[in-house]
Amino acid sequence: MLMQKEIISQLKDIGLNSYESKLWLALLTKGVASAGELSDLAGVPRSRSYDVLESLEKKGFIIMKIGKPIKYIAVQPENVLDNVRKQLLEDAGLQEKLLTKIEKSPLIDELKTIYKSGVGAVDPIELTGSVKGRKNLYRHLEHLIKNAEKGIIIMTTSAGLLRKYETLKNAFRKARERKVKVRILVANALPDVVAQVKGIELVAEVRQTNTPSRFCVVDGNEVVLMPLDDELTNPAADVGIWVKSKFFASTFEKMFDANWPSQKPLF
Repeated sequence: MLMQKEIISQLKDIGLNSYESKLWLALLTKGVASAGELSDLAGVPRSRSYDVLESLEKKGFIIMKIGKPIKYIAVQPENVLDNVRKQLLEDAGLQEKLLTKIEKSPLIDELKTIYKSGVGAVDPIELTGSVKGRKNLYRHLEHLIKNAEKGIIIMTTSAGLLRKYETLKNAFRKARERKVKVRILVANALPDVVAQVKGIELVAEVRQTNTPSRFCVVDGNEVVLMPLDDELTNPAADVGIWVKSKFFASTFEKMFDANWPSQKPLF
């Protein structure tokens, strides 16, 4: 059985804070109990117990027993997960409707205007930053690809090609539909990866190289440089250096274009 600290840590992933986790675990061990009993058992201050139990009730983790004194009944863990899943889907649906409403409203145009006027006044050297975590890094790449107008070049590893196929395939497809040229150089692609990315040739031109590197250049204007070895780096620790500079981008473009003609197509 997992230690209680580990359980409490994992319960944070489904939206419970420390007090909520402790009181719910205490109630699971009792089945039915009063706020006072749970407070003593969980080590949660009595002054906080009622508020926390009310929160757990709203989230679907417990049920308040009818009658006096007030007691609480534990909801079965599998039912709790079902409640959490349904709530997440409901919240996501509401957020999606809100985002769609904003996208179609004058607000988004006003925000774009404000952004462009602000960025236009910024020295290009200021438009440099680090993107931490592989998920955030790929979201940033996706946004750059979605806004591409001319061309995208990428150098990546074998594992990186698979990730890009799984994560950015739709963005590549839409870029190709906009007549944006997508070229990828992959270092030493493994046979099993080649088999898994079959179809990427429909949205990008892919060639093999012996030179391992990780970067992306969009429209000859923006660069995302990934300086860490993705095979040795924890995804959460991965990082990308984003630079908006034609001069900097041209350096990587020249290196890419010098390699491109002599490399063998992947498919």
